[in-house]
Amino acid sequence: MSAFHDLAAQSYGGDEAGLICGYLFDAAAPEPARAIDSAQAAAWLADAGQLGDSNAYVWLHFNLSHAHAERWLVRHAALSDTFYETLHEGLPSTRIERADDSLIAVINDVHFEFSFEPSDISTLWISVGPRLVVTARTKPLRSVDALRTAVKAGEAPRSSTELLEHLLRAQADVLVKIVRGVTSRIDRIEDELLAGRLDHKRARLGVLRRLLVRLQRLLAPEPAALFRLLQGPPAWMAEPDVQELRGSTEEFSVVLRDMQALQERIKLLQEEIAANVNEDNNRSLFVLTVVTVLALPINILAGLFGMNVGGIPLAEHKHGFWIVVAIVATFTAVAAWTAFRKKR
Repeated sequence: MSAFHDLAAQSYGGDEAGLICGYLFDAAAPEPARAIDSAQAAAWLADAGQLGDSNAYVWLHFNLSHAHAERWLVRHAALSDTFYETLHEGLPSTRIERADDSLIAVINDVHFEFSFEPSDISTLWISVGPRLVVTARTKPLRSVDALRTAVKAGEAPRSSTELLEHLLRAQADVLVKIVRGVTSRIDRIEDELLAGRLDHKRARLGVLRRLLVRLQRLLAPEPAALFRLLQGPPAWMAEPDVQELRGSTEEFSVVLRDMQALQERIKLLQEEIAANVNEDNNRSLFVLTVVTVLALPINILAGLFGMNVGGIPLAEHKHGFWIVVAIVATFTAVAAWTAFRKKR
């Protein structure tokens, strides 16, 4: 068990600078994607101005929970001040904007250990320049892990913009899986509803609806922000990369529409379940009312005849008990007939 925790810390905690993973991409090199540590990254960034027309660039992924991560970035990465302001402003809404000659993006992603809870969503901060891509997070995220796995498998994006596009597509794929998972859960709940088993499905639907609402609220600005950016991209962004980013934007739009449709479906199921619950409550209330009405005559007579006073009728009659029983039975039958007639 301790070995497992050590491996998790090594994979997700980062090195002494908080660097979780770093890659040097160079299409002209024998190894197009090469893993580097924080020391190698610092040395490469110090010499980046001498690369000339080379298309090489670096991707560095940091753990912001590490105390030295931001200090390392300030010392070696030469990022825009807007990036650090975005880190500290605490606004999780998705957006992509230009800052000097770079792109600053704030996107929201689901945790690596995602359990379909609204709280399993965190923010990823991104800075994209022609030579450097920095991603930073506080908790392990699905989309970054998918991109990291693809790079390990041999994929080497030819430019920093293409790396951003790969990340956005990975995020879209994660969201598609979430939508499919939510759809599968809703299908099961609907089948149980049709079978008449209403065990706590309103609460389960509420959790799923809150998850979709939060995802849509956090992700909805992304397509519009990308469209605005693509109207005036930086000079170093190639036209094919612009087209690829536009394609990833369309994928997000499709996912957001699917989420909206799922929210409407959940709302309809919740209304149907609420109607069934109200119907059951009305039926129970009717039964209780009928029992109360049927018991009313005997309760009234028992109260009257139970008074310890003189002059109680039929007290000396030899058939008094049966006469009272007949009176009670008659009133009870009339009350029952009246109640069920109104029910029909």
